[in-house]
Amino acid sequence: MRQDQRTEKFRQIVENKFQIYNSLFMSLPYDKMTNIGMLLPFLYEESKEGYQSGKTPEDIVEEFFTNHTDLQTEEQKLELLFKIIQYIERQVVLFDSIEDAAFPNLHSESDSGTATNLFERSLQDHKLEKVREKLRDFTVKVVFTAHPTQFYPSSVQRILHDLRKSITDDSITNIDMLLQQLGKTPFVNKEKPTPIDEALSIIHYLRYVYYDTIGELFTKIKKTFGTEHYHLHEDLIQLGFWPGGDRDGNPFVTADVTKRVSEELRSAILKSYYGNLKDVRRRLSFRGVSEILGQLSAELYSAIFRNEIITAEHIIKRLDDAEEILISQHNSLFLDQLENFRDRVKIFGTHFATLDIRQDSRIHQQVIDDVYRAQLGESEASHEEKFNQLIQLSEKINAGDFNDIVKDTLLNVVQIKDIQLANGHRGMNRYIISNSDAVKDVMNVYAFFKISGYRDEEINMDIVPLFETMEGLDNAEKVMKDLYENPIYQKHLERRGNQQTIMLGFSDGTKDGGYLKANWEIYKAKEVLTKLSEENGIKVVFFDGRGGPPARGGGKTHDFYASQGKTIANNKIELTIQGQTITSIFGNKEQAKYNFEQLLTAGVENDVFKNSKKDLTEKERALILELANISYKKYSDLKAHPMFVPYLQEMSTLEYYGKTNIGSRPSKRGGGNELKFEDLRAIPFVGSWSQLKQNVPGFFGFGFAMQQLKDEGRFNEVRELYRGSDFFKTLVLNSMMSMNKSYFPLTYYIKDNPKFGEFWNVLFEEYNLSKDIMLELTGFTMLQEEDPLSRKSVKIREKIVLPLLSIQQYALMKIQKGEGNKEAYEKLVTRSLFGNINASRNSA
Repeated sequence: MRQDQRTEKFRQIVENKFQIYNSLFMSLPYDKMTNIGMLLPFLYEESKEGYQSGKTPEDIVEEFFTNHTDLQTEEQKLELLFKIIQYIERQVVLFDSIEDAAFPNLHSESDSGTATNLFERSLQDHKLEKVREKLRDFTVKVVFTAHPTQFYPSSVQRILHDLRKSITDDSITNIDMLLQQLGKTPFVNKEKPTPIDEALSIIHYLRYVYYDTIGELFTKIKKTFGTEHYHLHEDLIQLGFWPGGDRDGNPFVTADVTKRVSEELRSAILKSYYGNLKDVRRRLSFRGVSEILGQLSAELYSAIFRNEIITAEHIIKRLDDAEEILISQHNSLFLDQLENFRDRVKIFGTHFATLDIRQDSRIHQQVIDDVYRAQLGESEASHEEKFNQLIQLSEKINAGDFNDIVKDTLLNVVQIKDIQLANGHRGMNRYIISNSDAVKDVMNVYAFFKISGYRDEEINMDIVPLFETMEGLDNAEKVMKDLYENPIYQKHLERRGNQQTIMLGFSDGTKDGGYLKANWEIYKAKEVLTKLSEENGIKVVFFDGRGGPPARGGGKTHDFYASQGKTIANNKIELTIQGQTITSIFGNKEQAKYNFEQLLTAGVENDVFKNSKKDLTEKERALILELANISYKKYSDLKAHPMFVPYLQEMSTLEYYGKTNIGSRPSKRGGGNELKFEDLRAIPFVGSWSQLKQNVPGFFGFGFAMQQLKDEGRFNEVRELYRGSDFFKTLVLNSMMSMNKSYFPLTYYIKDNPKFGEFWNVLFEEYNLSKDIMLELTGFTMLQEEDPLSRKSVKIREKIVLPLLSIQQYALMKIQKGEGNKEAYEKLVTRSLFGNINASRNSA
């Protein structure tokens, strides 16, 4: 579909439908809401015109009260503002549903990045066998995390699902009823969700979206590329799972929680099989086959409800037996249904998604120190001495002898055997270490297994360092070199098939080094670690910690992976998907299938269809390094500004993330009252800039660096880089996406603030500079000109939430001045977080 056709289609089936269905809100007969639909356009106009003329959010909201209401008391005004927030939250859900429902009509099977397109291209270029060869051992793995940047409770998620279907069917009656239901359904959890709640909410997606999506996509690729003698491997598309295993992400995760979540994952996949098998049995009612499948159904039932162990191998053996009879006695009738079911069992095993364990290296060090002190009565020893002495202890450590984090860490290691027994080895097979910056961080985890009674050959776990800060990325080569040369770790890697997974975190890298520097450092780290691993005979797999917005490694994922040249290992594409990205990019079958396909083809394209624009020349590398260093200096100066942390603390929503009922994700690591930059969590850090509509981590320093080269008469070099390098081009376009979601007029009032005015002007000047020079570089007349659908979507969403932003800023100003009901204004700020974040979807 051509871009102009797609744009017109978007206008018809998204913009127009939103206008029509949005009018249904006007007549909803509940809770004084009828008046809100009439008042909201006035608040929008007051906001739009007011910000352009330099008014403060307080002026705008007060003038709205004066000009359009007869409210007198603070209590009445606050009540109205809360009602407006509720109304806007529901508008966002409506627009989400309309946009999601339109997805199949805006994308076709032959789009770039689909399996069909890949097949046609491979035929045209005579590279079909090369594609098949790449698919033979290639894997895409999407890891769902518990990061709560998506705030819809499960009850709202279900309405959203039904609303999407009704919009697809154009059923006005159902839409009207569902909008009424939305009006009565709370959008905020009364209690903080437990880690189990978080896990169950994503397991719902596994069962009702990904089971079918991945099964159907695997069948499609098998039919497209498979032959009688060529079979796809079942690990082509995998799922990973962090809720319930990620202690660094959620301090409330315990060993008991991890065990329970592993059981929920196992139960969910067995229930999916049980339901799928019912459909298969409806067709395969033949003598001999029917009895085998009936027996399998009974065994699945027992495994689900009596907790009896059943293995994937056993299920597959039953299906193989049924297939043999089906082929030999019943003309292979409905054989495809049996094969499709068996493929799913091979894909999902008895685990559904691989549950990872993650914890911070500093916590691990605390555990090692406490155990060493308790067992050997000493505290003064080098890390190497502690490790060597601990792994030689003759008796297993009793976790019950310790308290709190030490006990829980050891109990968690002990139970891994049981989880692998019940869910299979794929159910849990890696331990991820946040903030890895030394060899000891990896070897400490190895020591946990040894002191917990594991023999070397029983440690069936990959130990995965996560390098995320600038320091961590700088140390990555030395850490991995020392590990590869460590005799104990060498033997461990041999037992693990000489494969090493290395995780690289975008979020903390960007927070630490700025947008351009972080992306370049990660790119270079991948190159260095690829070369080092190859030299040591190790197959390296890079696991990218990517978030929704570009400032956290998000943006257009297909473009990101397709832009990486042959200097970076491409054995597997593995990335985290979190928050609103789960629902907006993988939230229904059509979108999930399309985006899984895009990831898969990006990886294949990289190896099979060599493109000179992917491999950086020495001249290009030198130029990117120069730009990265200039931008890093500019960003570092900003971080060093005495107002940097106070600005976020006092003028943004940073401290309100911790007050939301979202379970995981405190605003910062570590205790203490003083807020330090290094302790800030990346999600609230990036999110707070987003709520301010400033998106600083997504662009700051980038434009300044290009301007400096322009001032030196070298802008043609930057232009050549943009035209010649897919990697650099992707960075520019993603940064422009960040800027397109910025709206500085919202905070114009700060420019005259005696405390923060100078700091705000630094941000505003860099935004204008970056915008102007990127438009000049690309030749665009507006941000995101190359992607009109995303641009239109952003524009509508920004229009929806502008009144919400006014309310949030109004409440923040009241709090800063110490005026009125502080508790109520704080609730306004917290509540408005939800709608803003839910509206700010990203193309990931």
